Amino acid sequence: MKTFTKVFIVSFFCFFIALYIGAASYLSTNDIDINENMGFGFYEKEDFTKVILNKLEAKPKEEKVFSSMAEAFKNSSRINFLILGMEDTRTDSLLLASLNRDTKKIDVISIPRDTYVHRKGYNAGDLRKINAVYYSHGEEGVIKTVSYLLDDVPIHHHILVDYEAVKELVDIVGGVEVDVPFDMNYSDPTAKPPLKIDIKKGHQVLDGKNALDFMRWRKNNNNRGGYIDGDIGRIKAQQQLLSSLADKASNNIIQIITKGFKYIESDMGLIDLLSYGRSAIGIGKDDIKFMTLPGKPDMRPINKQVYSYYVHNQNDITKMMEEMYNVKAQ
Repeated sequence: MKTFTKVFIVSFFCFFIALYIGAASYLSTNDIDINENMGFGFYEKEDFTKVILNKLEAKPKEEKVFSSMAEAFKNSSRINFLILGMEDTRTDSLLLASLNRDTKKIDVISIPRDTYVHRKGYNAGDLRKINAVYYSHGEEGVIKTVSYLLDDVPIHHHILVDYEAVKELVDIVGGVEVDVPFDMNYSDPTAKPPLKIDIKKGHQVLDGKNALDFMRWRKNNNNRGGYIDGDIGRIKAQQQLLSSLADKASNNIIQIITKGFKYIESDMGLIDLLSYGRSAIGIGKDDIKFMTLPGKPDMRPINKQVYSYYVHNQNDITKMMEEMYNVKAQ
């Protein structure tokens, strides 16, 4: 197993969902003044709480129907966030979180890190994986690549998050319930920090450390066990943990905001994140849909070496995006 300095997509999204679901409703219910109680002092002459509460939309609206993707992208109320998880100079995880502000539902698309992308001038096999785009083209390059894969979907914001947020957030909510499919036993003293995973099979409540280990695990030291479908299996495990965490997060929103925000980097500030909360009041666990980029694993020879890729299926991607944006042919 590699040295993991991972920025898990799940960790940001837990924080992100917690902000969405909990912030505005907590403020509304408890009449909290953010400036006074949190000490951020964002607005000296304006009541920040009122800035949020004045924009609340408590009830879902009927979903709009569009005749084409171009029309949907232009007129939809959706806000799309690309969340990047880093391993050194590569993206270890990528996730598109799409908030439908009309229906109050969230769609989450996980993009496998080995997704094949053909880039002109990049002939080495490992450089044809989506996780290599960040090193040469930065955040903007990743944004353009993901948008291209998803039928040119607009990406409005991007976020990076530190994996330490996983431990912090899980401990704040008192642990998360997951169904562990295998005995997970792995140790790597050379990892930074040293890694020791020891989680037993079965339904259980994981604390912060074990929740992070649960997401990091791939296989045991003896090369036995592991997900049958590889990285896709790990994505499903992460989604299970995320769903459990999102379900509990709104009860601890103030702690999550104050302790969790330091773990993210974004083109948005805290006020921007909180302001989106007006559109998410009423969102629950059942309103979050998880998907994986349509495609399949494949082995391809590049320069006399064979590389493992995840090859996307563009036709199925188009169908997924049309369903997500409620595009129906006239």
